[in-house]
Amino acid sequence: MKPRLPLYGKLPPDVLSQLVFNRLGTLNARVLVGPRVGEDAAVIDLGDRVLVAHVDPITGATENLGWLAINVAANDIAVRGAKPLWMLLTFLLREGVGEEELDALTRQVDEACKELEVSVVGGHSEVVAGLSRNIIVVAALGEAPKDRYVTTGGARPGDKLLMTKAAALEGTAIIAYELEDELRGLFNSEDIEEMKSMLRRISVVKEALAAVEAGGVTAMHDATEGGILGALQELVWASKVGVKVYEKLIPVDPKTRRLCQALGIDPLRTISSGSLIIAARPDAADKISRRIREMGVEAQVIGEVVEGDSLCLVTADGREVEVKEPVEEHLWRALASKLKGVGAEFSTGA
Repeated sequence: MKPRLPLYGKLPPDVLSQLVFNRLGTLNARVLVGPRVGEDAAVIDLGDRVLVAHVDPITGATENLGWLAINVAANDIAVRGAKPLWMLLTFLLREGVGEEELDALTRQVDEACKELEVSVVGGHSEVVAGLSRNIIVVAALGEAPKDRYVTTGGARPGDKLLMTKAAALEGTAIIAYELEDELRGLFNSEDIEEMKSMLRRISVVKEALAAVEAGGVTAMHDATEGGILGALQELVWASKVGVKVYEKLIPVDPKTRRLCQALGIDPLRTISSGSLIIAARPDAADKISRRIREMGVEAQVIGEVVEGDSLCLVTADGREVEVKEPVEEHLWRALASKLKGVGAEFSTGA
């Protein structure tokens, strides 16, 4: 009997290689970047410009679902150095859903799209028998000059690694919304509201585009499932390089750290939309970080790209830990009580 797939989270790279990446239909010469581990958006040749295309579901949250769906998808376009322009949405609505829920979702979508100046141009909606919660799947499209798009696989030894904002912003906000009642014995109302507000920091569109305009970017990746370490690991796989990062340089909000300690999870392995990982030429790193800080967004060097093929985390106490296995997303651990018995609808794509 073949092993079961993981109940939650991304499919492992070996499964993708065996069962997905070798079954992609007809090859097309205009596809400059196609499906690969760590590469979250396709790049298609349009002549002097490229079309950047991405699709993503939101499966780990029920609150602010519409807002998250648009911003997370837009991030994966922006890290290609492209401006997000168009969105297509699929609403998979839970059995017994009311019109008020759909009203709330579409209001959130509209608000997020207007802030990002993107248009919803199509999609699909249906109520699904047996589905216990609403799911939104977003296909996002954008454009970039052909000579200026960025991939996850462009990092080279000697590059500096920069990170924006702080680890586990999205995870902190989702947990604060989903487990609010359970957290009231550990946090006061003000702390919980501050953790919820981290959701409004999950867009990386402005800083990603600013970094590319500054020049010297060799690779970018947003830290979604698997958190900061997951994003760095995918950069390693995509670029075929080694990476060394320093735990003491990776910013973690004190409330996030306290929350993760209480739940027994690692902030560096918890979904971190809002944190952008940038690989940059050494002579450009300061200019890029300065440009991003001028926008009011924190940015700092957290490590460097090295020769090799693995991720090395230098812990706060100076130990060097090689992260070999695919990073497990810790949000699912935190939400275990809510997810128990729900089933496969929480599985997410590559």
